Amino acid sequence: MESKVSEGGLNVTLTIRLLMHGKEVGSIIGKKGETVKKMREESGARINISEGNCPERIVTITGPTDAIFKAFAMIAYKFEEDIINSMSNSTATSKPPVTLRLVVPASQCGSLIGKGGSKIKEIRESTGAQVQVAGDMLPNSTERAVTISGTPDAIIQCVKQICVVMLEVQSVTMGSPPKGATIPYRPKPASTPVIFAGGQAYTIQGQYAIPHPDLTKLHQLAMQQTPFTPLGQTTPAFPGEKLPLHSSEEAQNLMGQSSGLDASPPASTHELTIPNDLIGCIIGRQGTKINEIRQMSGAQIKIANATEGSSERQITITGTPANISLAQYLINARLTSEVTGMGAL
Repeated sequence: MESKVSEGGLNVTLTIRLLMHGKEVGSIIGKKGETVKKMREESGARINISEGNCPERIVTITGPTDAIFKAFAMIAYKFEEDIINSMSNSTATSKPPVTLRLVVPASQCGSLIGKGGSKIKEIRESTGAQVQVAGDMLPNSTERAVTISGTPDAIIQCVKQICVVMLEVQSVTMGSPPKGATIPYRPKPASTPVIFAGGQAYTIQGQYAIPHPDLTKLHQLAMQQTPFTPLGQTTPAFPGEKLPLHSSEEAQNLMGQSSGLDASPPASTHELTIPNDLIGCIIGRQGTKINEIRQMSGAQIKIANATEGSSERQITITGTPANISLAQYLINARLTSEVTGMGAL
């Protein structure tokens, strides 16, 4: 079977999905779409690129096995050309390998790895390419990323062997009930950031900052009512937190006003429960998102540790009603963007 596949003798239509960053996609598309058009014509494969304002895009290659191999060869050589061009402007002496990321249904990854890792070891040794199968599934999907890196020739040989495994899996499972449908990975659109400048809130859409009057009012109210530090203290309201970046002068002025202490409304507390699998999108990498929400809203936000057997986490928001409202809005916007792939944050 392997020899037939290698020679492109098997008239089987396969679909291979690749995960690429925006820059890589731009390289594949080329000026006015010329590069991808040439790849389609010369390989005979269908090459589709997912739409959307996403940092990652899915490139789907469909066709007979020989057409897929040609398309992969053209992509691998194009990426090598990009590496060579980028090196001419840098001081790097060793050429980094070409790297491609395949998106493979988790149900096929076991066959790709083999018993005790025997299959993946065989592929690495026979092709000279590095192959890594991600341990975790891609977000909201039943697919895993398989990263291949090496010379273009090693990558082509490696893809051929992966196709053989996928075809074997398909032929074995034909006629038997599928083990649940594959949920394909769909990259999330780039989130629309909210920025505060001069006391105004804006959402970024493309190259433009669009004023957001409702958020501006809420933000101004929250900032006016942020609980101040006791007299004689110069530390920010929440230990370890920096002052809100967008209004540090305002905040410093406010914090210096002893008369403002009695004027702020009493702080209250609001509790939310969030599913465990969505808590990460609120916290962000190294706490960046939750810190932004704290800074923008002026609220104190505590996330309880996960409790065994519970599928939810408790979030406690403390502050004035305006602080809490803005914090809730920003948390909901993060959740909306996570669940629908869209949203205001």
